[in-house]
Amino acid sequence: MTTQGNWIDHFPGNFTWSNATLVCKGMAPWGAVALEEIDRIGERLKARANDPDAWWQEWSAMARKLEQTADEAAAEGRHFTAGNYYIRAGNYYFTGERMVPPGEQKLGIYRKALRCFHAGLERRYPNIERVDVAYEGAALPAYFMKAPGASARAPTVVVFDGLDNCKEMSVIFAGLEFARRGFNTLAIDGPGQGEALRLRKIHSRYDYEVAGTAAYEYVASRPDVDAKRVAVMAYSFGGYYAPRIAAFEQRYAACVVFGAVAWDIHAKQLERKRLLETDPKKTSQSPFQLPWVLGVRDMDEAIERVKRFTLADCAGQITCPFLVTHGASDRLATPADAEKLYAAVGSKNKTIKIFTAEEGAAEHCHVDNRQVGIDYVADWITACFKS
Repeated sequence: MTTQGNWIDHFPGNFTWSNATLVCKGMAPWGAVALEEIDRIGERLKARANDPDAWWQEWSAMARKLEQTADEAAAEGRHFTAGNYYIRAGNYYFTGERMVPPGEQKLGIYRKALRCFHAGLERRYPNIERVDVAYEGAALPAYFMKAPGASARAPTVVVFDGLDNCKEMSVIFAGLEFARRGFNTLAIDGPGQGEALRLRKIHSRYDYEVAGTAAYEYVASRPDVDAKRVAVMAYSFGGYYAPRIAAFEQRYAACVVFGAVAWDIHAKQLERKRLLETDPKKTSQSPFQLPWVLGVRDMDEAIERVKRFTLADCAGQITCPFLVTHGASDRLATPADAEKLYAAVGSKNKTIKIFTAEEGAAEHCHVDNRQVGIDYVADWITACFKS
């Protein structure tokens, strides 16, 4: 693996740790993490590089310290300060939980993350509502962030996550930028994502338009949403979910892929299985992640299941304005994957943007400089809804 500098490869030779750390660093523009705190965590991890428990222990130790500070500030009525500490603690707990296999320990760390996220978001962003989206006799958990000052029905963006992200990240890095431009945001943990997977046991599915329709019908029912101007966006593995939704749920007025997934997901997962067996530090994906998300026993069954996760037979049905962004240095999916998706989409109004290292936002889902990526997307949606 080519080392691209300490910002990108915090742990040279260990892409698993480096990629997860960079995802966390990518929240810095919104004050949701502190780089000095991440650097301290990183130094402790370097000293414990061969300890299998080091990852979750060091991230959780920092999170616990900040959570305690937040609790003290909240008890004294310093709620804005408490909110900042809670949000950073939530991000660190969630980052630490990432490498823990499914089980009670993982759920325990996640519950701490969720408690901190809730306590932080309600103090810092009172325009965020915690909502449930009706879904097949159950409900998908979401946040609805209303555009500040909107006096009429506003354009709205529905944001789904990827394979290992959460709605708490989405509502901050995407929701805040959309709100500044007059858009509402529904940040939702869909099947196989975040809280829906961990606490509600809702696994992913190839026909993701079912979740997409549920989300559309929820926002369209609200009096503060312009139902004719609703976009759907997703990132990373969501680079499959969002186009699939747009292909079958054509009430969405636009579709955004914020970092494409591999065009051939089945082939990519075969490659990752090989790396997990031969050189696991070269992959971003834990061995349990895909089977857990899909609700199957092991990687072999997961690879068989993802044969149905293909856009080849439906991308041509997408007719709404479409944007795919990607990074030239992306090591999880290639620019060629983004270009294949772009070519296959049937819309006559489609755009592709590949960010270079010189521009920034060149890594997977633009986590090296997410501000650059989300600004481009927000400006594109602005122009799309005005046209």
